[in-house]
Amino acid sequence: MNRLKINWLLLSIVLMPFTINISRAQIDNVDFLRAGATDGMKIIEAYLTPWANAFGAGLNGSWYNTAKPHKFGGFDITAGINAGVVPKSAGTFNVSDLGLTTLSGSGTASTISGPDINGPELKKIVSGVTLASFKLPPGTEWRYIPVPTLQAGLGLPLGTEIKARYIPKINFKDDADVSLWGIGLMHSIMQYIPGNKLLPVDVSLFGGYTKLEGNVAVSLQPDPAVTQNYSAQYNPATAFSDQKIAASVNALNVGVVASLNVPVVTIYGGLGYSKTQTKIALEGNFPTPVLVSTPVPHAEYNDSGVMKGSSIEPIDIKNFSGLRANLGIRIKLAVITIHADYTRAQYNVLSAGFGISFR
Repeated sequence: MNRLKINWLLLSIVLMPFTINISRAQIDNVDFLRAGATDGMKIIEAYLTPWANAFGAGLNGSWYNTAKPHKFGGFDITAGINAGVVPKSAGTFNVSDLGLTTLSGSGTASTISGPDINGPELKKIVSGVTLASFKLPPGTEWRYIPVPTLQAGLGLPLGTEIKARYIPKINFKDDADVSLWGIGLMHSIMQYIPGNKLLPVDVSLFGGYTKLEGNVAVSLQPDPAVTQNYSAQYNPATAFSDQKIAASVNALNVGVVASLNVPVVTIYGGLGYSKTQTKIALEGNFPTPVLVSTPVPHAEYNDSGVMKGSSIEPIDIKNFSGLRANLGIRIKLAVITIHADYTRAQYNVLSAGFGISFR
């Protein structure tokens, strides 16, 4: 059975020391792209959207654990783990809602986070000849997507703190790589209130942006049961060995943060707006069967059926945005901090972490 094996690169980052071993989503026995770029990408989008959105939501977590900016020259280094939670409602999708143009079939299918049940069979039929036939894949039944973060904060003048996240390009096995950077800014508005130093309360404005980029190799090879008539330009042994999915995730988090500071314990929370965006593009050559009319109509692999990744329009995973509210607690023992919080949004997030903090 032919298969398209997709290692979901946006989760590759969890192979770092914070790993939970669900870093790769393998889609077996499904020839998504054999149906052609348009319908194949629609299926990929519908299947992967829940994990992509949960991952983006997780990127917006652990930016702060207090509303009090560092004093000038003060700093912290904090490591956190955020689990984006896929809502149960995102466990399935209706095939009829995809707007497929070359494939026939209907019914309800699992998304990557949905039930471990095979989906309906889809077929690409042209002039009575079946060019592609496959069942949509089962889900993983996994709704919690871990996203690790590592960041530093530095106190600036005028009650302001700058935060930064950075992970240089890391290469993983299976020809995957990932890199990340982010920038955040917190500014105290409590400092403008008379008598603020007498109150154990801090209020600040906050904004943070994170961007992750990566590539992962995929493999879609010609079906050996179907005739191949490639020219010398497409040697099946080498022409389809450079296939990749390139992806980027952008996450934005802006709002107001408040905290109640008592010895050892800080209660903090925030209210604001968040947005995530995921884009997926294909690179390389992808073989798809085409209809050949002579001597009798039949399916065949030839040069005209090769899709070139550079000419396939990238897709934007259905983004989500809206209000975001969170509440958490931090414990500080000397310079050591431990925090945990819960974020309520379209995709909820559970966060926890630790760090060191001075001034």
